[in-house]
Amino acid sequence: MKKRLLLLTGSPGVGKTTIVLRVVEALKAEGYRVGGMVSREVRGCEGRVGFEILNLETGEHGWLAHINHRGGPRVGRYGVNLEDLERVGVKAIVDAVERSDVVVVDEVGPMELFSEEFRKAVKRAVECGKLVVGVVHWKAEDRLIDEIKTRPEAELHVVTLENRDNLAEDVIKRAAEYLKTVEREQRNGDCRGS
Repeated sequence: MKKRLLLLTGSPGVGKTTIVLRVVEALKAEGYRVGGMVSREVRGCEGRVGFEILNLETGEHGWLAHINHRGGPRVGRYGVNLEDLERVGVKAIVDAVERSDVVVVDEVGPMELFSEEFRKAVKRAVECGKLVVGVVHWKAEDRLIDEIKTRPEAELHVVTLENRDNLAEDVIKRAAEYLKTVEREQRNGDCRGS
C-alpha cells in the first residue's frame, strides 16, 4: 500500500517547514494543485516573536501566535490567535480538501489544537482520500496526533540536521509516486480514493 499521509516530525528549527515548502514547490512544478497551510517562525530584533500562518493557495496570512497577543490561550510566552488560525489556516485546509490534489497541514501541534475547528479540518483532510503532507509536533500528546500517526496509510519521518536534505527528495518522490498512481487508477476507471 502506497502511503497517503506523509508526515514529518522533529525538534524545533530542524527544517520541517522547509521540507514541506520544497515538496509544495516540486509538486506545483509538476502541475498539481497544492493547498493548505504552513506556519512559519517570525523573528524580530530580539529573537522569535511569533508564528505566522500562510494559506498556500491564496497567499493570505495571519498570526498563529505572538508574544504580544492577548485574549487567547497561551503556550509558553506566546498568545495563540484562534481567530486568525480559523480565518486563514482552517479555511486553507477546508478549501484544499475540496479543490486541491494535495492537502498541506503544517503543523498539528499544541497551539493549533486549541481550536476545535482546526481539529475538525485536520480530521476531514486525513479522511478525504487525498494526499496529505503534514507536520506533527514532536512531543505533544493528543488523541488526534496519535490517530493520525497510527493510521495504516500514514508514514512518519523524523527530520534531523543530518537527513533533512535527502528526506526532502524522498518525500517529493513518494508524493509524486502516490499522485501518479491515483491518476493511473482514475484513467483506468478504477478510482476508489476521494
